[in-house]
Amino acid sequence: MQLISDETIIVRIRQVERLVVLTGAGISAESGIPTFRGENGIWNKLSPQELASFEAFYRNTAMVVEWYRQRRDIITNAQPNAGHYALVELAQMVTEFHLITQNIDGLHQRAGSQDVIELHGNIMENYCIRCGRQFDIQEFDIILNSSFNHIPRCDCGGLIRPNVVWFGELLPTDAINRAVKAARQADLFLSVGTSAQVRPASDLPYLAHENGALLIEINPERTPLTAEADLFLQGLAGTILPQFNQEFKTLRTHAV
Repeated sequence: MQLISDETIIVRIRQVERLVVLTGAGISAESGIPTFRGENGIWNKLSPQELASFEAFYRNTAMVVEWYRQRRDIITNAQPNAGHYALVELAQMVTEFHLITQNIDGLHQRAGSQDVIELHGNIMENYCIRCGRQFDIQEFDIILNSSFNHIPRCDCGGLIRPNVVWFGELLPTDAINRAVKAARQADLFLSVGTSAQVRPASDLPYLAHENGALLIEINPERTPLTAEADLFLQGLAGTILPQFNQEFKTLRTHAV
C-alpha cells in the first residue's frame, strides 16, 4: 500500500531541504524496551514519583540506582531495529537533518545516527550531584560494586546519579534550545513513536507546523497530535519508516 498519495504532500516533499525527526519510546519498544505509557507501560505498574524523581533518589538511593541498573541491562541487551536504521538512511537524503529523541537508550547512536539531540539524557552516563564529575558505565559499576549498601558516591562524597531527566526537572538547556531551533526551521517534521503528551517535547511538532513545516506522524495508535498532522501513518516505525524512505527517495528522484 502506498503511504504518500496526496498531491499537495507530494509537492511539498519534493521541496524538503530541512528534515527534523522526533522519536519517542514507541520506536524502541520494537527492540524490546518497555514504553512508559502504553498498554504494558512502566508507569502503569509504578508511580513516577517512587523512582524517577530527585526526591526518590535522595530518599531511597539504593532502590533507585538498582532500578536504573536493571533498565540499563535491558537496554544493553537490546539492539537497534529497522526504524532506527531507516533514520540513518533518511538523514542522507536531505540537505539538513536533525534527530531529536525523548529516549535515553542510545539506540539511535548505536544504529549510526550522528549528533542526536537527547532531550531526556542518556542512561549510560552518570554524574556526581555535588561536583559534577562524569562517570562512564565501567567507572560507575566499579564504584557501585564496592560501595556500602549499594549507594554510589564520588570521591568528593557526593551521590552519583544517572544522567537522565527526572520528573520535576528541566530539560538540558542546550538540547532543548537546539531542538526548538531545528523545529522552527524545519520543512518536514516527523513525529515517530511518541505519545505526544510529555512537554516540552510534545510542543515541538506544533511549533514546526506553526512555522510552515509539513507535519507527518508515525504511530501505532492515534495521539493528541494526530488531528494536527498533515499525514498520519498508522503502524510500527520499523515497518513504516523503511517504506516511507523508499517513497520519499522515489518522489524526490523523479521530481519535475
